[in-house]
Amino acid sequence: MTAAGHIPVMRAEMLALLAPRAGGRYLDATFGGGGYAEAILAAAPCALWAIDRDPEAIARGARLARRFPGRLALLEGCFGDMLALLTAAGVARLDGVVMDLGLSSYQIDDPERGFSFRADGPLDMRMGRAGPSAADLVNTLPERELADILFEFGEERHARRIARAIIAQRRIAPITTTAALAALVRAEVPASADGIDPATRSFQALRIRVNDELGEITRGLEAAASLLAPGGRLIVVAFHSLEDRIVKRFMRQAAGRAGGPSRHEPRRWVGADAPDFTLLTPRPLRPGAAEIRVNPRARSARLRALARLPAVAARTEEETTTP
Repeated sequence: MTAAGHIPVMRAEMLALLAPRAGGRYLDATFGGGGYAEAILAAAPCALWAIDRDPEAIARGARLARRFPGRLALLEGCFGDMLALLTAAGVARLDGVVMDLGLSSYQIDDPERGFSFRADGPLDMRMGRAGPSAADLVNTLPERELADILFEFGEERHARRIARAIIAQRRIAPITTTAALAALVRAEVPASADGIDPATRSFQALRIRVNDELGEITRGLEAAASLLAPGGRLIVVAFHSLEDRIVKRFMRQAAGRAGGPSRHEPRRWVGADAPDFTLLTPRPLRPGAAEIRVNPRARSARLRALARLPAVAARTEEETTTP
């Protein structure tokens, strides 16, 4: 069973699209609480690799690996580096990749990780344990750069006002806790009619910047597509518009339905004469009302899926190996 407190989002929809088969080789690129990994391993006698940059997630995964001996390999690192991680593990082709771009419940619910404004803790937000923390950014970056982060990654309309308040506060004392930052933002941003906490967008923006999440998604999508065997499937669950926009454009371009350019978008798949992929979800799947009642965090989830075309993929492989 998945550990208490972690509820995988749209698990049934993910499994239906991935369709794990006996002897298949799959990747859970964002292991987190292990919900997707457990479901895949239970669905078919297949092999699964799982990636997570969080050493705590890798440690938790050891129990699941013992339940499925010889079938689950845990790889610590960023999913944007999956090509290098899997190559080092001797994996060149996969029958399916799943990516859940949301935070795990363990990260959200642990105040010491600094992701949530609902409980006080150190202003950290690092999914791994390396690199600058959110506190480092808040207390060192210039006002304009802070405002740009809040606007670009949080779509925060009051970004400049918040950035000015941060600069003013840190002249008095450093901002080192989630409660201190949340209180500062709430003092600058009017309450919204939808009941969303005014600190939500600022915390999202800093988390994305700290972990280079949009860059990770771009690198991960391209690597995942390159690893898919003929007929292989890529399934991605996103939780906010910035993530979903990148996934949508990438999948449409890979399937030959190119839209407008994006500076975050991989260029490799644009302009191909014959697409190697087909969309399995012309429109994103959304969680049902019953799931949202059980798990309110699922309400913003959007699932998109892509498949490599067997005939085209096979021909491409033949052409690349012909002397």
